[in-house]
Amino acid sequence: MARNNFGGFGGMGGGNMQQLMRQAQKLQEQMAKTQEELDEREYTAQAGGGMVSVTVTGKRELKELLIKPECVDPEDVDMLQDMILAAVNEALRKGEETRNAEMAKMAPGMGGMF
Repeated sequence: MARNNFGGFGGMGGGNMQQLMRQAQKLQEQMAKTQEELDEREYTAQAGGGMVSVTVTGKRELKELLIKPECVDPEDVDMLQDMILAAVNEALRKGEETRNAEMAKMAPGMGGMF
């Protein structure tokens, strides 16, 4: 009886397939560990020359928001809101860039998928 070679995998013996599966399992474990480490990292950004500072986690959660009292102007709340948005978005962008770069190291060409 002819052996099923799984179509395009005709040249791969059972040992090669097992090795490929072990490599895939190892990569999956490394990726999971890296994901956990990235989730624990913190990213800080400032806006308004340091008047507003924020820290976010790798899980994209706002952890800390610091506002210097001298930037609080009841007549210009819009500026304060803009500074907060700018700082939060910059911290989140830093975190996302780091995540993509770290994941791309393990799976070149797939970094944007994470």
